[in-house]
Amino acid sequence: MPNAHEHVDVVVVGSGFGGSVAAYRFAEAGLRTVLLERGRAYAPGDFPRAPADMARNLWDPGAGLHGMFDVWSFEGIDAIVSSGLGGGSLIYANVLLRKDEAWFVRDQALPGGGVEDWPLTRADLDPHYDRVERMIGPVPYPIDHRPFDRTAKTRAMMETARRLGLDLRLPPLAVSFASRPGGVPGPGQAIDDHPAYRNLHGVPRLTCRLCGECDIGCNDGAKNSLDHTYLSAAKEQGADLRVRHEVRTVAARERGGYQVRYVIHDDSPPDRLPVRVLTCDRLVLAAGALGTTWLLLRDRDRLPGISAALGTRFSGNGDLLGFVLRAVTPDGRPRPLRGSHGPVITSAVRVPDRADGGTGRGHYVEDAGYPGFLDWLVEATQWHGLTRRALLFALSRAQNRLTGGGRTAIAAELAALFGGTELSETSLPLLGMGRDVPDGRLGLRRGRLAVDWSPDGSRAYFEDVRATMREIATALGGEFQDNPLGATRQVVTVHPLGGAPMARRPDRGVTDPYGEVFGLPGLYVADGAALPGPVGTNPALTIAAHADRLADRALGTPLRRPRFVRAPPTRLSFTEEMTGFCAVRLTVEIDDVFRFVADPDHEARVTGTIDHPLLGRHDVTGGTFRLFPDEGGQTRHLRYRLPFGTLCLVGRKDVRDDPGLDLWPDTTTLYARVVGRPDGELIDEGELRIGRAAFLEQLGTIRVTGPRRAAALAAFGRLFAGTLWDVYAGQAV
Repeated sequence: MPNAHEHVDVVVVGSGFGGSVAAYRFAEAGLRTVLLERGRAYAPGDFPRAPADMARNLWDPGAGLHGMFDVWSFEGIDAIVSSGLGGGSLIYANVLLRKDEAWFVRDQALPGGGVEDWPLTRADLDPHYDRVERMIGPVPYPIDHRPFDRTAKTRAMMETARRLGLDLRLPPLAVSFASRPGGVPGPGQAIDDHPAYRNLHGVPRLTCRLCGECDIGCNDGAKNSLDHTYLSAAKEQGADLRVRHEVRTVAARERGGYQVRYVIHDDSPPDRLPVRVLTCDRLVLAAGALGTTWLLLRDRDRLPGISAALGTRFSGNGDLLGFVLRAVTPDGRPRPLRGSHGPVITSAVRVPDRADGGTGRGHYVEDAGYPGFLDWLVEATQWHGLTRRALLFALSRAQNRLTGGGRTAIAAELAALFGGTELSETSLPLLGMGRDVPDGRLGLRRGRLAVDWSPDGSRAYFEDVRATMREIATALGGEFQDNPLGATRQVVTVHPLGGAPMARRPDRGVTDPYGEVFGLPGLYVADGAALPGPVGTNPALTIAAHADRLADRALGTPLRRPRFVRAPPTRLSFTEEMTGFCAVRLTVEIDDVFRFVADPDHEARVTGTIDHPLLGRHDVTGGTFRLFPDEGGQTRHLRYRLPFGTLCLVGRKDVRDDPGLDLWPDTTTLYARVVGRPDGELIDEGELRIGRAAFLEQLGTIRVTGPRRAAALAAFGRLFAGTLWDVYAGQAV
């Protein structure tokens, strides 16, 4: 267990393509490096497959879920990201393509105003692309080797692209198809250990078995994911990799360096998780575009002078899902595509941008595989045919028994029961991505991340992607099915980018071209949040190359230690009285209102007195009050923890929308227990209430001091009233 307070050279937040590369590079340079990852480690064989386990394989600690998939839903766009050691590499589709050279645009005007500007070039990243590729070892799909040559979807895409004159390529995949680099490919071979470092899991790995499970975690270890490569190498170099450690706040220290406050996801209740503090000379944020930007937005008052461009240039990297259904050959026979056979992605069609010979914003369309068990679900959707076949099978067996037939070989009847299975055999998902318009903005709404983004700004781009998909589907003799969420104007992205974009000047971006935050030396953004626009192709390799370039610059530059002059905080306090099985009079003191509102815990100090009929009158020392902490679920809480003597009063108000008019009792009734410290032995319990007269008196005790008092009071009011609206009215709208 780490100390409650400790200082290290470098703290890295997140273990995806930015964090893993940065952790390895800093540890390799001999710096004491700590990597904090909120999720757990997954060795080969650990990834869930049973329905009950898959149902819980989601990330929402407040609801008791500590799984791998973290799903964010906003108006207009949903995002799926990963939680686990290795970040997005655990669930991505292995593609490591370089960003097209012409797509590093300079001051390109955007349809809604503003510009997209990349302050670096392909030439700047090429040496780092090379270095990352040497580490991860991507190779094209071995379509000319058996049994890989029987991958129907790859053959179909190659044939179709040739007929249509499309630019198709077999992209480099971070997958081991052979036991060693340069070896003969073959499924299920034992993968040789890396000569330079030991695998951190200590579990054998096998080469790709073509099962299509790349996106739900590879249980064979065939993916060269970051835990098998960069993180294993980082650990070998002395990096301290801490899983189930989630960062809550980051702050600049007045004499230089940074403070990181985090919780440890052990078996404690969500509101009682162990809290630790780390300080460091360098802080690398790599929690993903959403996670990193959320941290910076919540803590912007702890990071003096951070750019007003924070939250800008958000995009979904042009992600769009489509489907080819019921493909047939020119003579009308079913065309096998077998999406469940092979890795998730094996081929990519590239459509050029107007910057390099095209007519619109460039994009890629890639074949998309899926786990074999989904074929059964696809066929189960055809319930009319299934019901008919099941009925005929039952009638046939009943007739055989009633007539005394001696037919015991029933293979033909069983084959008929399964049916033609043509839908799963002749259908294939398609993944589109490319240069959508980076005009979205991330912000906070009542302490939670919000996105202001609409597909309308990229309407022409999405139509171009759909046109390419429709052309491929038609050439395959199939029907084109658009994104099933398209009717709701909802886009799903697995590549959220932007939010803390790099730029040449702080008025246009958050970081410099090397990922260091303007005005905050030693603070870096190493992940997709730093990208000022879409990569266009799968962004993993570009994020990793950016992190490698960032490390080169940081290690070659003397560390600066500026002193920050902080504005005085705005404070707020109020007093409340509650009576019931005992009487309490409490003063709640918020030391910095804007930090309080931004912090998802919304925690304040409490002093006061407790008067219990049997235990007597005591002073409250070291008490805390938490206003609607972000714990997940529909019910919101006001939580009190009031230590007095050797005892502690622990209470909560439950704010939820039950039938009837319950806002007043919910916000004025405290369910409380008096327990011993530290054993938690129950001494007494009951309810405490605020009367109407006491509530009016409480409103008169509100005091705000310091600068920006009106804005601080308004921010506090929006948090309180806005949450009540969400609970009691918002759900009904």
